[in-house]
Amino acid sequence: MEIANEKKITVESTVNAPVEKVWKYWTSPEHITKWNSASDDWHTPFAENDLQVGGKFSSRMEAKDGSFGFDFGGVYDEVKQHERIAYTLGDGRTVSVDFAGSGNQTNVTETFDAETTNSVELQRGGWQTILNNFKKYVESN
Repeated sequence: MEIANEKKITVESTVNAPVEKVWKYWTSPEHITKWNSASDDWHTPFAENDLQVGGKFSSRMEAKDGSFGFDFGGVYDEVKQHERIAYTLGDGRTVSVDFAGSGNQTNVTETFDAETTNSVELQRGGWQTILNNFKKYVESN
């Protein structure tokens, strides 16, 4: 019997903005489509979000040239406004996002179950790049 990979990966960033703004930009589809990519040749043309326990979210991530794309989505397990979001992805992996606001700074920490297709380093790098794009977007808008 094969045992599932139970490795968890954590990425984090401190965003120079109050937690209320960070939360809004993290959870609003009109903002998600502006920052949710791991490289400049990718984008998220579509996002929807029903931010409540049992609610679903989905976004379409794809190469700008149309050569490849995939849907990223899941169901919320926990939603504590301005503090924590936890969800289960379509493949059964879990993710938690913690927001620790202090004045004009918010620390965002994401912890997720590793998948078995790509290396831990590649996964960490991709999720960190998306988080860095989020930080840059929030701080410049």
